[in-house]
Amino acid sequence: MPEQKTKPNTGDVGEFLARIESEQRRADSHALIELLSEVSGEPPVLWGTMVGFGQYHYRYPTGHEGDAFLVGFAPRKAAFSIYLMGTYFPEENARREALLAKLGKHRMGKACLYVNKLSDVDLGVLRELVEISVQKLKDTYPAK
Repeated sequence: MPEQKTKPNTGDVGEFLARIESEQRRADSHALIELLSEVSGEPPVLWGTMVGFGQYHYRYPTGHEGDAFLVGFAPRKAAFSIYLMGTYFPEENARREALLAKLGKHRMGKACLYVNKLSDVDLGVLRELVEISVQKLKDTYPAK
């Protein structure tokens, strides 16, 4: 099996955030760190160009397996990518869609939420999405 490319502890989170040119994007990144740390109960860790919180090991029926963070974000130039893998499970679709309808200005991929700036969204709704995602992943992939 090929080695996983994205791994934790690839650098210092503070230094990574200090390199963000936009003062607003830096401030929003710090706010996301506070929110995601609080919900996950985990400290921020750099995974390449993503800031992740917690970790789980997954194994698919195909045999593919690896490690990923429970929740995380990447402060991209165009928009924040907020990774909510636990909301992608079919049984979470209805709850996810109801919350996304109340969230505010965003785009949603399969499990990646794109937000231009935090002031565009309701932070209480974002918190609920993060809580659902983290809990679903913890339930599905319990730590051993």
